[in-house]
Amino acid sequence: MTNSTIAVIGGSGLYEMEGLTDVDEVRLPTPFGEPSDTIVVGSLEGVRIAFLPRHGRGHRLTPAEVPSRANIYALKTLGVERIISVSAVGSLRADIRPLDLVVPDQLVDRTAGRPSTFFGRGLVAHVGFADPFCSELSGLLHQAAAETDRTVHLGSTCVVIEGPAFSTKAESLLYRSWGADIIGMTALPEAKLAREAEICYATLACVTDYDVWHETEEAVNVAMVVANLLSNVAVAKEVIRSVAPSIPAERSCACRNALADAIITNREAIPEGVRQDLAPLVRKYLG
Repeated sequence: MTNSTIAVIGGSGLYEMEGLTDVDEVRLPTPFGEPSDTIVVGSLEGVRIAFLPRHGRGHRLTPAEVPSRANIYALKTLGVERIISVSAVGSLRADIRPLDLVVPDQLVDRTAGRPSTFFGRGLVAHVGFADPFCSELSGLLHQAAAETDRTVHLGSTCVVIEGPAFSTKAESLLYRSWGADIIGMTALPEAKLAREAEICYATLACVTDYDVWHETEEAVNVAMVVANLLSNVAVAKEVIRSVAPSIPAERSCACRNALADAIITNREAIPEGVRQDLAPLVRKYLG
């Protein structure tokens, strides 16, 4: 049985999930190319979970190279309704320390050139994105994270930069002046695509560093990130095992109907090929 309603997209350092039983490995071609890697579907704490390493096993893909459309589309075709994203981030605030956990509620997009929509080619849709994370799923994720020995912050703004280089000091100070709390490279376009696919999306952000703004702390580098990643990955897996059984079968959030009033194109003008390509997303609205 390969279907699953819950998925985990693992970020830097989280390339596999131990403890899965009844495992199937699925490689799904999509109209948007191949996903980052094989999707592993198995049972965790009695719940069917789909696991996908964002950067591929061995961390082969830069943030900009991650095929986010293919990833989200493939998970949608597996029946996924909720995605838990695990990401490494830097802190832009003194009180959010390395090894803390953050469940953000807002995003600022500083990426460039990443395909961020399934729509176009004759089919236009404008989804609401005022609240980019599912509040219900984020709340459950926060509760599970609070059971660990880490400090957990609920509600924060994440700046998403293009990468793969880290920020300049001027950029880091600018983001702090905006009131941003953490900085990463991968929450977008994932969150936008998940909304278009009517999938609930929440992020467990694992803090590895203070970016480059801190006057007394060392500027972020790969060695620092990797050292803290090893500790963060173990805690992230603990949180996933805890939250999975607590997620209810039925959804009551607005994510499940995000496309209901979003499609603006006259139905008769939609190209048949596009209608077929996007069928997993739009079938219930277009027939």
